[in-house]
Parts: sequence; structure tokens; C-alpha cells
Amino acid sequence: QLQLVESGGGLVQPGGSLRLSCTASGFTLDAYALGWFRQAPGKEREGVSCTTTGDTTFYADSVRGRFTVSRDSAKNTVYLQMNTLKPEDTAVYYCAARQRRGIATMDAAWYDYWGQGTQITISS
Repeated sequence: QLQLVESGGGLVQPGGSLRLSCTASGFTLDAYALGWFRQAPGKEREGVSCTTTGDTTFYADSVRGRFTVSRDSAKNTVYLQMNTLKPEDTAVYYCAARQRRGIATMDAAWYDYWGQGTQITISS
């Protein structure tokens, strides 16, 4: 069974940091394009980042310079390091994957596999 499991969510004060993990089971992430998305209450799901199988990552303007994606192939896990968090970063965060080499997109409809989501709340 192909599955993505996220972890690392929680409550953080503005300016703080969190690292989300997304671990795959049943398939090898190295062969998959990866995306991080978030959905705030009352808003549509939006792309945060997308990463190709060559580890080229693109970021949304709202997070560029604050968020960083990395991949640990040995652990079959991708990470989203989030720094300088703002209240507007509050959302449920999802990772997604599609078996496609060389390209990636922040179009949620393009992805085949999704994690269950993890809540991030930025509040003082």
C-alpha cells in the first residue's frame, strides 16, 4: 500500500521554527516529484513548494527564503523546514507525490498520493 505520513505539526509562536516530515511507505520517494501544500480555514489549498526528482525545488513567493525542502533518501523522507513563521502560515500542511522524473508543479490536481495532513498553528 502506497502511503505518505506527515509529522511535526504543532503550535509555535510567531518567529519560531518547525520542521515537518513526510515519510513514504510502499514506494521510493527518489522516483517521485514532491509537493508541499497547505490549506487554511475557509481558503483553497495552495502550493508551498514542489521538488523534482533531481532535487530542484520551487517555492511560493509567500514562503521563499523562509521555508526549505530537503530529502533523506535513506529514510525515504522529505522535510519542510519552516523558519520565521508568521500567523498567516497557520494551516493544515500536506505532502504529495507523483511518479514523474524531471518536473514538478504546485498544481495540487497533478499529484497522485497525499498525506493525511498536519496542523500548524502560529500564535502568541
